[in-house]
Amino acid sequence: MERVPFAELPDIALGPLDGRYRGAVAPLVDHLSEAALNRARLHVEVEWLIHLTTNHILPGAPGLSEAEIAYLRDVVATFGAEEIAELATIERETLHDVKAVEYFLKRRLASAPDTLGETVLPQVSEIVHIFCTSEDINNLSYALTVRDAVTDVWLPSARSATDAVADLAREHADVPMLARTHGQAATPVTLGKELAVLAHRLRRQIRRIEAAEYLGKINGATGTYGAHTVSVPDADWQQVARAFVEHLGLTWNPLTTQIESHDWQAEVYADMARFNRILHNLATDVWTYISLGYFRQRLSAQGSTGSSTMPHKVNPIRFENAEANLEISCALLDTLSATLVTSRLQRDLTDSTTQRNIGVAFGHSMLALDNVRRGLAGLDVDAATMAADLDANWEVLGEAVQSAMRAAGIAGAQGMADPYERLKELTRGRRVDGPAMREFISGLGLPDDVQARLLALSPADYVGLAPQLVAHLD
Repeated sequence: MERVPFAELPDIALGPLDGRYRGAVAPLVDHLSEAALNRARLHVEVEWLIHLTTNHILPGAPGLSEAEIAYLRDVVATFGAEEIAELATIERETLHDVKAVEYFLKRRLASAPDTLGETVLPQVSEIVHIFCTSEDINNLSYALTVRDAVTDVWLPSARSATDAVADLAREHADVPMLARTHGQAATPVTLGKELAVLAHRLRRQIRRIEAAEYLGKINGATGTYGAHTVSVPDADWQQVARAFVEHLGLTWNPLTTQIESHDWQAEVYADMARFNRILHNLATDVWTYISLGYFRQRLSAQGSTGSSTMPHKVNPIRFENAEANLEISCALLDTLSATLVTSRLQRDLTDSTTQRNIGVAFGHSMLALDNVRRGLAGLDVDAATMAADLDANWEVLGEAVQSAMRAAGIAGAQGMADPYERLKELTRGRRVDGPAMREFISGLGLPDDVQARLLALSPADYVGLAPQLVAHLD
């Protein structure tokens, strides 16, 4: 018996972002899907037509009324399922995506009298796409869609996840924890301070991404305004182009080949990848803290079966899922950054297919952010486990004791020689309990006030300014 051919079933997705994980990434569809790109192309074509006619740049071109301008912009606003299907039909004939958008708009100009009655719109058909190469439309469309995906979708999600980390840091600013440099017991910190470090790093990348520039150009086939100046020599075409790009809310790039150079994209994607990698660091650290028992996971918050065969387990799946998706996102973002900054001579098409994966790169990052938020929301801090861990590692006070000895010796106290070596002999490679450490301190001959301060110290108290440092998040 032959198997059912799934390729003929339209609702079956090839990739997980449009299948299993659709809910987490759905907001990106309005910006980074093929349909969203075509709507942006239509928007650019409409605004270029309005720009040229309302500013009287083309001698003899009719001006447009407010009703006609509203009609044109409504073509973009009402671009939905039927229009997507119509455009796809046109593209099957043109075999060119941007040309299909041009023809689609010309159809709407031709049918404008059905809505407006008497109108000049059918007469301006040849102004559509005038002086434009496909990349004049594409670069502006990608800049608009990427900008809106970053500002309206990705950044709010990134801020939300980072704020969740910052909230945990503030809540647990005072909870002492054994640090583990190189995986070994080290000078104690607080859980809040360690989480604050990660939140601080993530916020710095967010600020860089918030400050990103989104560049655009509209200067013709090789960036010279050649067709523009031959056809309408009296216009200030650089100013016309600059005004149009800035009208779209973008930054004008005055020097390009046929394509806008995509350097701004590489910059944004590199910063996003760096954010991803810091978030990956968070995920692996939290995973480790869970394995150490510092965090307990609430099964109800995880919303999952821990193991198919071991019912006692609550697996840290949110953080593992985040790790994997961050790695996929970074791989794509790195490829985008590396590929898009290079174009052979004045133009090649490597960027065309590459840019169609922007949504996939963003999607895997969004999925990771969703998992991190949900994972953090399902954690409870086990301060007792952390306290027990600290109490089993009194040797970490070796740093405090030998530093106090150094300071006392500098202040004139006698018998403070070789503090590091003396502590190394006591602590290296062995566990030291409280009584042994206090006995050692009592035999050092320290000044009374220094000895009293050290004898009162425990690993849980030896956190320095860690609780106060969390305040830097605010």
